[in-house]
Amino acid sequence: MSQLANIAFEQYTTLSGEQMDLHLSYKLFGLPPGSAPVVLVNHSLTGDADVAGENGWWSELIGDGKVIDTQQYTILAFNFPGNGADNNLIENYDHLVLRDIAYLFKAALDELGIDKLYAAIGGSIGGALVWEMGASFPELIENLIPVACDWKTSSWVLANTLLQDRILHNSKNPLQDARIHAMMCYRTPESFKERFGRSIHEEKEIFNIDSWLLYHGEKLNNRFQVQAYKLMNHLLRTIDITEGRGSFEEVASQIKGLIHLISIDTDLFFTDAENRETYSRLMERKANLHYHTISSVHGHDAFLIEYDQLNRMLSPLFTNIYAHS
Repeated sequence: MSQLANIAFEQYTTLSGEQMDLHLSYKLFGLPPGSAPVVLVNHSLTGDADVAGENGWWSELIGDGKVIDTQQYTILAFNFPGNGADNNLIENYDHLVLRDIAYLFKAALDELGIDKLYAAIGGSIGGALVWEMGASFPELIENLIPVACDWKTSSWVLANTLLQDRILHNSKNPLQDARIHAMMCYRTPESFKERFGRSIHEEKEIFNIDSWLLYHGEKLNNRFQVQAYKLMNHLLRTIDITEGRGSFEEVASQIKGLIHLISIDTDLFFTDAENRETYSRLMERKANLHYHTISSVHGHDAFLIEYDQLNRMLSPLFTNIYAHS
């Protein structure tokens, strides 16, 4: 299992002009840096750098003999600074935007002597960070793979993150209640109907859907911290690769690498319609652009569930690396 390592950034100046002492922790999996193509994996809202191995949250995709093979690649995963995985929290998190995180990740890559990424992949806010890194450093990444996300925070995501913020600041049980609401954005009515219907939990004498939601709220409460959730929710509100740069078409067309958009047909959070609009707007300006759709009843969380489909989509990119070098 990879050991957690740290890089300290003292008096980092944010895009808002504030100076902060920040710690960026990371894990490496697979081959040593410098000996193989590097794949950067960005985690989602309550995820962390444990992307592979026994406890890896994406171990169905990343590992020995997996589609992103640790016998062929160097796998690098950073923790978002302040996500609490390394016991570091950020009090004044509202001084940061997602672009700050992209700049910090690039500074860390420089510290590690990595000047090129074969691929950068992430789901949800981790995928949005792939967009931001590509826009900020157009020649850094050969293959950008943003999954279940978009280059901007839509009005729908803004609305839900506003509700999340109010829950986090006003609820007596902020993590549990925020998680319960979030799970309703991450799944679909059809998935709830298929799994639970109106069935009753016999021991608890409540609906099974109620039991399931309460379980996930308690589970997050036991492993995550309120301050970290506030930070990550805030960053969700700041996704915008065009801020101060020009139109989406102008900014995204400058990205040199191939962009592989992976959407989910039932996603209620970063909707398939928004992603198709992104693809339509960019396809006339960028030839090396591809669109993939995960078909699933499970909604936004399908990128953590539908591994057969993800493996098929990613296999051409990762199974014959020398054909792409």
